[in-house]
Amino acid sequence: MNADPHVLEPPELDALVARLRGLSAQDRVATALAELPGAWVMTSSFGAQAAVMLHLLTRQVPDIPVILLDTGYLFPETYQFVDQLTERFALNLRVFRAQASPAWQESRWGRLWEQGQAGIRRYNEFNKVEPMQRALAGLKVGTWFSGLRRKQSASRARIEPIALHEGRFRVHPIFDWTDRDVGQYLRAHRLPYHPLWEKGYVSIGDWHSTRTLAEARGLEGTRFFGLLRECGLHSAGATGAI
Repeated sequence: MNADPHVLEPPELDALVARLRGLSAQDRVATALAELPGAWVMTSSFGAQAAVMLHLLTRQVPDIPVILLDTGYLFPETYQFVDQLTERFALNLRVFRAQASPAWQESRWGRLWEQGQAGIRRYNEFNKVEPMQRALAGLKVGTWFSGLRRKQSASRARIEPIALHEGRFRVHPIFDWTDRDVGQYLRAHRLPYHPLWEKGYVSIGDWHSTRTLAEARGLEGTRFFGLLRECGLHSAGATGAI
């Protein structure tokens, strides 16, 4: 191993990925905390099943910064859910937003989410990618925990428990969980789904471009009209044993 345990050569990273595959989600978190560099953060969209990751991480690191990217277009129920879970878990919530307000963006460029794939990509760059880059730099993040799962979409079907992206580690403790696994964890710990879950919303983002499963006629169409599934935070440039 290297003298610095936080500097992993590709074979060492591959070995760590292989080791984490065989662990429970709780042990994946514990191992990442022991072997990967701080500062540690987690991201949450406070979506349908967000309580799972918030519970998993705060049981081991109660004050871990929880990054929320607030586009200004979240559902009212999402903002209420944020408040509910922040109080329940005493979250160290860190909210980041675009440098231009939603009203200012619309006055400049119109409703970008209605302008096809190119408009949606610009929208995500302004409201998600740039604020996230600012958050990672400002918090000096070394390791970022995320609730991505293979079962969520075709674009996530090959994710692994750890990836390396732009010099930072991304950890996906529940990468191999099924919807049933998630539901069982929520019930076992008496954790809530997002309030819109009962109304048929299974993937919850901004109100203007989120559809129920019935409206979308398939999971891939529940966000951004099926034109674009990923927002740019998780899809570009990640490396690891995949």
